[in-house]
Amino acid sequence: MIGNKLLLIPAKNKEKISESVSGGMVEIIIPRDKLLHRIIRIIRNTPEVMRIRLDDRGSYVWQMIDGYRTVEEIGGLLNEKFGERAAPIYERLWVFLRILSNNGFITFCSSKLCDLSDRSDYK
Repeated sequence: MIGNKLLLIPAKNKEKISESVSGGMVEIIIPRDKLLHRIIRIIRNTPEVMRIRLDDRGSYVWQMIDGYRTVEEIGGLLNEKFGERAAPIYERLWVFLRILSNNGFITFCSSKLCDLSDRSDYK
């Protein structure tokens, strides 16, 4: 079953989030600008953005997500960089990508449907 997943192409949802990279480490920045967020911000003094700091492997995977590379290609790059530290490669990679997808940070498309060549944010 993991074989079919390896052909999927993850793409960042740049409409919802931004990112900050410092020293190779990624911080995903999510604006909290909906009405409910604003109300909660007034009541509980919460920040305007939520920041999620990724570890070294998560940061590397995030930077490899470009809307062109497949899960299999990203896994191969992850294996080259981290080796046994990332094992089992594809199982862990898939869990991480599903978490990103479930939170709306990325989407998946098949190679036939993923044409981002006309999107300036992926060039």
